[in-house]
Amino acid sequence: MIEVSRFWRDPALPFVEARRVGDGRQVCYAAHSHESFSIGVITGGRSTYLTGDSQIEVSAGATVLMNPGVVHTCNPIEGQAWSYLMLFVDLPWLQALGFQLPQQTCSTSPRLYSRVLQVFADLFDDGLPDREGRVATFFGTLPSLLGATPALNVPEHSRLDAAAAFIRAHRTDPLSLEDICMASGLSRSYLIRAFRQRFGLTPHGYLVDQRVQLARAYLRKGRAIAEVALAAGFADQAHLQRAFKKHLAATPGHYCKSAPSLR
Repeated sequence: MIEVSRFWRDPALPFVEARRVGDGRQVCYAAHSHESFSIGVITGGRSTYLTGDSQIEVSAGATVLMNPGVVHTCNPIEGQAWSYLMLFVDLPWLQALGFQLPQQTCSTSPRLYSRVLQVFADLFDDGLPDREGRVATFFGTLPSLLGATPALNVPEHSRLDAAAAFIRAHRTDPLSLEDICMASGLSRSYLIRAFRQRFGLTPHGYLVDQRVQLARAYLRKGRAIAEVALAAGFADQAHLQRAFKKHLAATPGHYCKSAPSLR
């Protein structure tokens, strides 16, 4: 039987987390984002990758890349089987390497695909010396593997950015739309319309996404699910359960079952 999904974490490498999905038909996501930089490979089948204004069909051999905070989804095509491996890497660790976020969201380079698979193999081999160094070397060479230039600065939409920053700073508080309007100096109608255009989610959806990300970080530290629900701003454990499953296609309980190997 194909294992549907498994997460991997190792205390010796706290800056990285991995996930293997063996049957993507059973792991479907709502629009969401990550605080980490994410990179993964499609190991079988096909799916649809939606990010920003782009919708791409990806298949076995493709590599997908997701910058922190970028709203995206990746779901099956009409029930077709597909499988993938994903890495979630903490941004501060990458920044310490001098890593610059890429512009590309997808690559079909066989060389890059092979190198990402090798990174997974290195991570899961706990007898391998200097695993952190091997991962660092990969991210140091990623720009050349992509053949891409670093992401360009885009013009700031200062009030919308202020609204998003206010939500992030107060994600555990009982925020109302009026609170966000007041903090950003935007009208209710404009905020609802323009926020989604810029961030891919409504202000409320962005708030829930931020709470899920916070809950995920707390769960990685071993905190109890019921405690995490309240600490992350959810009304109760059931509310966390619904949002977590919708955003990450996994229950908090499943997410907590990290494994020493994905083999």
